[in-house]
Amino acid sequence: MKNMLFLLICGTLLLSCSSSSTQQTEQNPDVQGNPNPSSNEWSIPVSEVLDGGPGRDGIPALENPNFVAAEDASAVLKDTDLVIGFKNGNDIRAYPHIILDWHEIVNDNIDDTSLAVTYCPLTGTGIGWNRIIDGRETTFGVSGLLYQTNLVPFDRATLSNWSQILNESVNGNLLGEKADLIPLVETDWGTWKSMFPSTKVLSIITGFSRTYGIYPYRDYRTNNDFFIFPTPKDDRLPLKERVHAIVDNGDAKAYRFEDVESLGAIKDSFRGKDYLIVGNSEFIISFELNESQNTSEFEFNFDGDSEAIVQDTNGTQWNAFGEVVSGSGSPLKVSSSFMGYWFSIPAFYETALFGE
Repeated sequence: MKNMLFLLICGTLLLSCSSSSTQQTEQNPDVQGNPNPSSNEWSIPVSEVLDGGPGRDGIPALENPNFVAAEDASAVLKDTDLVIGFKNGNDIRAYPHIILDWHEIVNDNIDDTSLAVTYCPLTGTGIGWNRIIDGRETTFGVSGLLYQTNLVPFDRATLSNWSQILNESVNGNLLGEKADLIPLVETDWGTWKSMFPSTKVLSIITGFSRTYGIYPYRDYRTNNDFFIFPTPKDDRLPLKERVHAIVDNGDAKAYRFEDVESLGAIKDSFRGKDYLIVGNSEFIISFELNESQNTSEFEFNFDGDSEAIVQDTNGTQWNAFGEVVSGSGSPLKVSSSFMGYWFSIPAFYETALFGE
């Protein structure tokens, strides 16, 4: 019966990725989905770790993928398609959602950076991890497990399971180990290529046969009543609204597009730290300010013709990664933050909402 339900859901959603029925919540992940069955200690409630169905590596993560030039990618990507962007010096890369929807993790090497782009299509969360763990490079795969509807990656070096949104190992030999975050920017393709026209783009030639560009979850991302897995729901906002969340230990603060767009630049405090939040209808980015930077006034100044997105009263301009584009100011520190569907933030963190 369980297999029949799983096949029914997979067929309905056109999935080759995480799908399940509520009956699967009773499975023991240590038997069905834990790639390291000898390690039974979890830092999260094991009864809430659900077997998504396809098993370990059933959703194939990408390793050392191919990239194409921006002009070639524009033949595949619409300007409104979301991408996750990374910059390392002059090496600029975009990872489109239309590919991440089907693979969820991309293991990439950019010069001296070992990057894992982790993306959960069920929570809308894209987070960058450094793949150097305890001095050793590893790759991450998709375990097939979910916690609070969110992706549970595993590292291939130790087979430990990790929580994407918590950014830490929740089971296995690395239990309690934190992932070092690598700043990423999520925006639409039209905005990203106007910021960084020399960007490279993850190619749809992945070695796998997938219907890239066809969203695999029907109307999941826009239907606030459609959930595949049980998860806590906070009704302060529409559940699938995309928000920007700054996280600090067990707490988070969420910012809405409508607030950031209307104000342009927001200076705010959270857990004793000062932040600058900037953006428009297409992206939100936040920076942690030091004491001297916090005395400055900032304005959002993205015009679509350069990479600069914010400037201060002294004329210094910065890009989305906090790098100085012009002027004499110091770099801005990108905050510990990510974009995601609203419901996923209070499911993991005690969450404040800007403007409450």
